[in-house]
Amino acid sequence: MGSDPQYAKYPDLSLAQDIFTLTNPSATQTSRQTSLRKLQNAISEHKMAPLYRYLAHPSDGILNASGEGTTRKPSLPNSKRPNGAASMVARRRSSGSFDFPWNDQLYETLKAENEEELESFQKEEDEAEEKAGETEVQAARGKRAEFWARVGDKEKALSSYEAVFEKTGVLGTKIDLVLAIVRIGIFFGDRLEVKKNVDRAKTLVESGGDWDRRNRLKAYQGLHLLTTRSYNLAAPLLLDSLSTFTSYELCSYSSLVVYSVLAGSISLKRVDFKTKVYDAPEIRAILGDGEEKLSALSGAASAGPGAGDEEMKDASSATPTPAPTAVNLTALGSSTSPQEVEAPVDFTPLAGLVRSLYIGNYQAFFLALAAVEENFLSQDRYLHEHRGWFVREMRLRGYQQLLQSYRVVGLGSMANDFGVSVDFLDRDLAKFIAADRIPCTIDRVNKIIETNRPDDKNKQYADVVKQGDGLITKLQKYGQAVRLRGSERG
Repeated sequence: MGSDPQYAKYPDLSLAQDIFTLTNPSATQTSRQTSLRKLQNAISEHKMAPLYRYLAHPSDGILNASGEGTTRKPSLPNSKRPNGAASMVARRRSSGSFDFPWNDQLYETLKAENEEELESFQKEEDEAEEKAGETEVQAARGKRAEFWARVGDKEKALSSYEAVFEKTGVLGTKIDLVLAIVRIGIFFGDRLEVKKNVDRAKTLVESGGDWDRRNRLKAYQGLHLLTTRSYNLAAPLLLDSLSTFTSYELCSYSSLVVYSVLAGSISLKRVDFKTKVYDAPEIRAILGDGEEKLSALSGAASAGPGAGDEEMKDASSATPTPAPTAVNLTALGSSTSPQEVEAPVDFTPLAGLVRSLYIGNYQAFFLALAAVEENFLSQDRYLHEHRGWFVREMRLRGYQQLLQSYRVVGLGSMANDFGVSVDFLDRDLAKFIAADRIPCTIDRVNKIIETNRPDDKNKQYADVVKQGDGLITKLQKYGQAVRLRGSERG
């Protein structure tokens, strides 16, 4: 076990979620007011003058439509907004504007307090250079870097962390510094910065990082891949992080459960989906019913008749188990440092999505999918941007799962199974068929759907012929070029 992680306190990524909530048209008025109060309290408590200006300044604040306490100035066009501003707020704004109160007096007060604190850091560093060693000097520089991360000045925080990194020789500390830089990129929605430093942290960890930092990096990588819509790559990392999660500076355990389940549901094959999501002890402890929670928490994972990847049950014979209501995840997950108490999360829609998809209750699956979009996808800053794609891909997964079991399916019967109209099913399937995502054809005259089973051998033969034709064409061109050069020499 390595040393305890350093530089893990700032920035507070929950504030980035609050900033997103303020501009999210899908958020309730109550949640917006709660986020506004939390953000205002954090700015005052942590003296966050740079972040306050970045958000609320009447001329270039990313949240402010009209200044308060000062004369309104023309706002900057979107193209001149600070880098990452678009990723911090909801992409689609509602028709009404949102005003984040600006107060000149408050800003000047916070700015003066920041300057006083910086002077104390500089004094501490000067004294360390005169009377102490390099360790004390680095400690003073580290405090300055954490200060910039705390008050929300992106550029100065990045440069300060880089300066500390250059003078640091301990590998564990270097990894902690890079992870702090990653969180700054995540806070401000700078994906290029995040990707660059996630790769950088991976290189450092592979050069000899300890077990704890290896596990923490998995969560960082998984979250980054989730924001770039690489759910197939994010799923194994996030699911592996569930049993050893300690990265509470990155997200809460409840959020990790949500991300893991969603990534696994959309990307894993049915067999892997059963073992890693549907039957996973860490997930059943949250999403299962009372008995399943007890068996999962006691270590008795499902190994009964349902442990195999059995044939899909008919929707009419499926009897869904009541899903849990609100779960408090404070005691789940382990960490050596005390964590804030998480608010209870209602996992009922997520539990319904997982169970209905696995047992083949497609009408319940569509209802659960709509509830997941409303309660999770539309409310989370990492999931919001790709929610339309996620819902579409999950519908496709449901269609594929049903159709792969039949040669011919009645159009009305399938529409009834999914709880939608025939016209909607026809239009929705047509898009996937045209994109070669579902191998079937729709016969509206006979009102049936015929599946075209892919013949792997014929497909391989066709691929070989196609590639062979391309190779022959290239060889012919090469032969002509050689003959031409030979004639020129002659």
